[in-house]
Amino acid sequence: MNSQLSVNRLSLLFFLLMMLIAFGFEGTLQAQPPPPPPDGAAEEVVSDRPVISPDDPIVAMLDSLANLAVFAAMDRRTDSGIVRKHNFPPGFVPAFSDSVYQRRLEALDARSPFDFVYNAHVQTFINLYANNRRNLTERMMGLGELYFPMFEEQLDRHNVPLEMKYLAVVESALNPVARSRVGATGLWQFMYHTGRIYGLQVNSYVDDRSDPYRATIAAAEHLRDLYDIYEDWSLVIAAYNAGPGNVNRAIRRAGGVKDFWLIRPFLPRETQNYVPAFIAVTYVMEHAEAHNLYAEPTRFSHLDIDTVHVHQKLSLRHVSHLLDIPLDVLRFLNPAFRQNIIPNNADNPYALRLPKEYMGTFLANEDAIYNYRTPEEIRQEELAAQLAETTVHIVARGEVLGTIARRYGTSVREIQRLNNLRGTLIRPGQRLIVRAPAAPASPGQTTANVHVVRRGETLGLIASRYRISVNNLMEWNNLGNTVIHPGQQLIIRPPESSASS
Repeated sequence: MNSQLSVNRLSLLFFLLMMLIAFGFEGTLQAQPPPPPPDGAAEEVVSDRPVISPDDPIVAMLDSLANLAVFAAMDRRTDSGIVRKHNFPPGFVPAFSDSVYQRRLEALDARSPFDFVYNAHVQTFINLYANNRRNLTERMMGLGELYFPMFEEQLDRHNVPLEMKYLAVVESALNPVARSRVGATGLWQFMYHTGRIYGLQVNSYVDDRSDPYRATIAAAEHLRDLYDIYEDWSLVIAAYNAGPGNVNRAIRRAGGVKDFWLIRPFLPRETQNYVPAFIAVTYVMEHAEAHNLYAEPTRFSHLDIDTVHVHQKLSLRHVSHLLDIPLDVLRFLNPAFRQNIIPNNADNPYALRLPKEYMGTFLANEDAIYNYRTPEEIRQEELAAQLAETTVHIVARGEVLGTIARRYGTSVREIQRLNNLRGTLIRPGQRLIVRAPAAPASPGQTTANVHVVRRGETLGLIASRYRISVNNLMEWNNLGNTVIHPGQQLIIRPPESSASS
């Protein structure tokens, strides 16, 4: 038993040493009265509520939703199809007394292991999400329909309270491409080294911190590890923001007490506001209809997305071009791929997320999509292949063109042609091309009545190009099916016997 405790202590010590102080926001609170309540408010509004100053990073995260591509191509939501629980007039902003907020948060507290409390700090952020940034809160509610089911699945799997799904709202405003001023990235805003501890890879092609699925698993594991240290979810959230080192120092300065509200004055300013923001977000999301807030639909919900594992290098631009999916949609659903390239990763294949309506077409044309190359890519590949096949000889002292030609089974005239030599004079150290690859018929071009198949082409495309039918192509080339491959030669004019009959 004592041995096991020692192992656990060493594990926790290692964890604390590895954790870096995470990102945060430096909020500045400014006291000023809120605007007067509209006529017919449900209850009297409480006066003298502070609001968040405009430069607060939480506000900046919210504002980043304004140009998010998933909303950009949509008309602003109308009321059609939305069932409203309350008969509030259009644009009405309900206001409530302290007693109402207190009662509602007590109800949340009763069914959660998290310590939900109500005070002026919490009210500050309720004002932010329910009053000052209502449109953006409705956008986050819409994004929640895409992300929350996935969050809940992983949180439940790791025995983390489901309310922790709202932590990502505070972290990133559910913007999958969010990046803080200190470099924290993705829905869960992982710093580089913390992400690496939980297996999130970052390289020139991929940033796993921006992968919604992989980052959510890492966040659930991280939250569980922090709870094993503090056994208090408020302190877990504080440590998620500031790092265990800052929380431990605050606990010591507060006399060893493990209570967020008692150690709050000793925490960094951004972390002092972090837990109140989480409580406010949870309250607003759970009581959105009471505040006349309704989700602004995104292009997709959780049920509209499907996933396929990619076992070869794949370009999102090619997928966009061949399946006619807007590239901004693919980038939104697959934000981890920094160069719009999914690299080959045999040990742990990456997932491609597509709208379900395109998944069948992708699977039916998977090989053609993998093999597709643009004309410029084909040219570059052919040039690289030719360079690889070129044989170069470095002239040694005493060598002449005749001996070099005999050595490589070629002629003096051919070496002169390949190197643009007018005479036979050569010098030691000179590089001579002694053999170059033959220039084959270019893919996509015809030689007599033959077409050389290029990457990405199908029988339908070839038939359309030459104004013939697929059936004719299959008949003239004795094809049993429509499968063709790059470099294959196809007859695109009928044989003489067929033409004369």
